[in-house]
Amino acid sequence: MDGLRGGSSQVWSTQVDRDPISYQIFLHPELFIPEFVHKQNCVYMTNIQLWCFRKNMQRNKQVAMGRKKFNMDPKKGIQFLIENDLLKNTSDDIAQFLYKGEGLNKTAIGDYLGERDEFNIQVLHAFVELHEFTDLNLVQALRQFLWSFRLPGEAQKIDRMMEAFAQRYCQCNSGVFQSTDTCYILSFAIIMLNTSLHNPNVKDKPTVERFISMNRGINDGGDLPEDLLRNLYESIKNEPFKIPEDDGNDLTHTFFNPDREGWLLKLGGRVKTWKRRWFILTDNCLYYFEYTTDKEPRGIIPLENLSIKEVEDKKPNCFELFIPDNKDQVIKACKTEADGRVVEGNHTFYRISAPTAEEKDEWMNSIKAAISRDPFYEMLAARKKKVSSMKRH
Repeated sequence: MDGLRGGSSQVWSTQVDRDPISYQIFLHPELFIPEFVHKQNCVYMTNIQLWCFRKNMQRNKQVAMGRKKFNMDPKKGIQFLIENDLLKNTSDDIAQFLYKGEGLNKTAIGDYLGERDEFNIQVLHAFVELHEFTDLNLVQALRQFLWSFRLPGEAQKIDRMMEAFAQRYCQCNSGVFQSTDTCYILSFAIIMLNTSLHNPNVKDKPTVERFISMNRGINDGGDLPEDLLRNLYESIKNEPFKIPEDDGNDLTHTFFNPDREGWLLKLGGRVKTWKRRWFILTDNCLYYFEYTTDKEPRGIIPLENLSIKEVEDKKPNCFELFIPDNKDQVIKACKTEADGRVVEGNHTFYRISAPTAEEKDEWMNSIKAAISRDPFYEMLAARKKKVSSMKRH
């Protein structure tokens, strides 16, 4: 014990007796807490207690650093935590860490869980196993599941995650559906229903009758009970899914690995003047900045359901983003005004000019690859086709 104290106990006591409070603050200001001070006396820690306390603080700092690294790059964050003995290199331990989610960006959680590496898939299944869906209807289970992370935009990642969800739900509620395929298909139908009912850009709102009709024959060739479908429809109609908000780290990691970036000219919305902007293409969105050093974009253009075409203009090398089914409709986008206010954009199309014909082609190809229709529709159609083909055989 004396060795741990690192010096004569008599010297230590003498120094403390001179001015115990000041001495503690001087030696360990980062450890000084109000509990050290009592009205009549000064209670001080022994060196071993101080060492343990400092060790714990150091560990907490490393955990916080690991969380930050995870939010920037999930794989590197997990690796950092494992290397510093803060996390075991097992799927169960990592799944627990993600499930608790303390200080973690939910988009990063979704990206990590959606990876196709064998180990990530094991973590995904361990993560889903932590959810208890017993006696919950499908909408209630989806609310719980989709709140624990942010669903990624990549179709293959969504497919793996929803497959794992369907398996877990059927495991917790045997007998509700004939197969996991039924649960998978209905889960996608519910997510699409949520979008259709609560997205202001969708004018043609599906009725309960259409929802029931859409889901005929999905229960291994049979129909699900109409009351079940009506209840699910009403639940979504009355309360949309809550999308988890990220913790403000979005823009710190969104732009690290863009699909493409560079200077382009953009035609204004109301005032038809051309302005040079720094564009970044990533995560199915086109961001533009006034300067390359800006931390926040001047505008954001979500590319979902947009089309792109080459156009002739006085400016060379032009292309245009537009809504294919309704060219007069304002594109859902936002921009930052000079006074800092974020407002909706007013473009029915975005016309952009590249410096060279080669760069125009490269930008157009990159944007075409990024533009996505709702991936749920494609996956739902593929699964229905699979179920239909299994029924024939």
